[in-house]
Amino acid sequence: MIPLDYYKIGQRIRKFRKALGLSQDQLAEAVNISTPHMSHIETGNTKLSLPVLVSIAQALNVSTDELLSDTPASRKNDALQQIQSVLDSCSPKQTIIIAEIIKSAKAAMDKYKE
Repeated sequence: MIPLDYYKIGQRIRKFRKALGLSQDQLAEAVNISTPHMSHIETGNTKLSLPVLVSIAQALNVSTDELLSDTPASRKNDALQQIQSVLDSCSPKQTIIIAEIIKSAKAAMDKYKE
């Protein structure tokens, strides 16, 4: 059995919370725990129960897998959130240009696959 790294779990929770623009207070309220408890979860100073883990995942709109481990899916979702954040600040013309750049970059990567 692989031991859980509560510090890393807490850091993932923090990353997703911040990506949504939530404070610890807001997330704690959403999952019905105290703010100090949320702080201790994020710093890895306390173990979280399964019901709290599920509640946090639901509040952050992520899977529990994404909180428990750094999976390729979680890295992809993080990248998509970052891209969406950039696109949200773009004009329609800039959005089209960025889409073309992404398509060109993907075509170049496909061309040079090993």
